[in-house]
Amino acid sequence: MKRYWADYSSREFAALDREKLVAVLPLGAIEQHGPHLPMSVDSCTVNGVVSRLAETLPETSPVVFLPTQTITKSNEHSAFPGSLTLSAETLLRAWTEIGACVARSGVRKIVLLNGHGGNIPAMDIVARELREKHQMMAFALSWFAAGMPEGVYSERERRHGIHAGDMETSVMLTLDPANVDMSQARDFPSQAEVWAQETPSIALPGPAKPAWLTQDLSSAGACGEAHLASAEKGEATLDHAVTQLTRIFDEIDRAPLSRLDAHPDW
Repeated sequence: MKRYWADYSSREFAALDREKLVAVLPLGAIEQHGPHLPMSVDSCTVNGVVSRLAETLPETSPVVFLPTQTITKSNEHSAFPGSLTLSAETLLRAWTEIGACVARSGVRKIVLLNGHGGNIPAMDIVARELREKHQMMAFALSWFAAGMPEGVYSERERRHGIHAGDMETSVMLTLDPANVDMSQARDFPSQAEVWAQETPSIALPGPAKPAWLTQDLSSAGACGEAHLASAEKGEATLDHAVTQLTRIFDEIDRAPLSRLDAHPDW
């Protein structure tokens, strides 16, 4: 089957067993990623994951990919020139309306597949809205939440390399090396490391999660061991992600729609 929603004609789409489809809405971002990476990172990486999934998913998989949403929730980066963002209100409405269109097309399962940490709160809200208002089985899934390959990144990187560090730089060296400037890459310490020592309850992640802007963590707009990045690490990361996401999509496919039929006792 075709893997991209937009590649179907309406007649072709109508002929599909639409109730069995799993629609996937990729979410990226256009925002600064330090002095060494382009602003396209989060969109590039989620598109890279989608491209590999489209090539490797089993023929029997009912997954179909919607067009990537590239300008999303990036207001934490607004102090850095070039970053683009939409408001939370706009995103909630837009993603919910896209989901409503998917539901109207007869599709009952939708996955928000995310490449940017700043989108997570909005994703969770939209998924719940689609479950309640459109009786959809809706999932919020970040590709990087599927885990990192063992032994590839340091413990410090895994804890604090949340933006433009070793992992993202490595993946970009695999997907778009022409736009990576390794001469500008270095170890970018995060102020969150200091917070974790001084005030752990209000650090990242602490029980009282602080609202932060990127410059609060790093005036360079990056956190992590970017200087250690390599294309080999990026390839291992993408391979691991595709393997894990393939398994997750299979579970979503197998999840019965009868789970949507639950009712309260009174």
